[in-house]
Amino acid sequence: MINFSLFAILTILFWFSGITVLFFSNKKILGNILIFTGIGFLFAIILKIWIFLQRPPLQTLGETRLWYAFFLQISGIFIFLRWKHFWFLFFTSIISSLFLIINVLRPENFEKNLAPALQSFWFLPHVIVYIAGYALLAGACLVAVNQIVRKKNDIQKSLFLCDNFIFLGFAFLTLGLIFGAIWAKTAWGHYWTWDPKEIWAFLCWTNYLIYIHLRQKNLNQNTSLYLAAFSFLILLFSWFGINSLTNAQNSLHIYN
Repeated sequence: MINFSLFAILTILFWFSGITVLFFSNKKILGNILIFTGIGFLFAIILKIWIFLQRPPLQTLGETRLWYAFFLQISGIFIFLRWKHFWFLFFTSIISSLFLIINVLRPENFEKNLAPALQSFWFLPHVIVYIAGYALLAGACLVAVNQIVRKKNDIQKSLFLCDNFIFLGFAFLTLGLIFGAIWAKTAWGHYWTWDPKEIWAFLCWTNYLIYIHLRQKNLNQNTSLYLAAFSFLILLFSWFGINSLTNAQNSLHIYN
């Protein structure tokens, strides 16, 4: 059996030890090593669960939280190393740790066997690119909210980060839609069935497409920030909130 709680606690301890070192001392290399060690422990968790289940750990909501925390923290350390935004790394550490804590408090009941429709080559790339996209778009939301709240003078830098997060995240969402459509065709014979999850995924994708289009039209800077934050709320509902819809209970996209 996997001692998930131990690995999760070690991951969080390494992350916040690194955060503490980076904030209170000049030992940047040590701080970075601690952060990367925590990411390594999280990846080890994913691999151990993968081996234990004998399938990619992407079926349950708890399993997707692991991947989300992993990709989000990678984006956090990348932004810190590239642009020295310590606040961004701090918040990605908090959010990623929160996702791990939720899994510790609410352990998932893993099933070793996937449903027949999930036993497809397209299952892994479809979910992975989506979760990576979600992590990138969370980064855009963090940047937008930080700028809205703190009203910093370097709004152009914030928008630069926000735009690039969204451009790349949108590309991942697009790939996710394409992979999902191909998967649906091979599994059920239809590319698109207007399943509630599919509808909300399309609304999420459309919302970010509108953002990109309006940014090309020189949308007001502050409006752009609010739109980036609002778009992420749509994303969260398409990921979590869909589970609460009555007409979605029979959907194959509902996580256990």
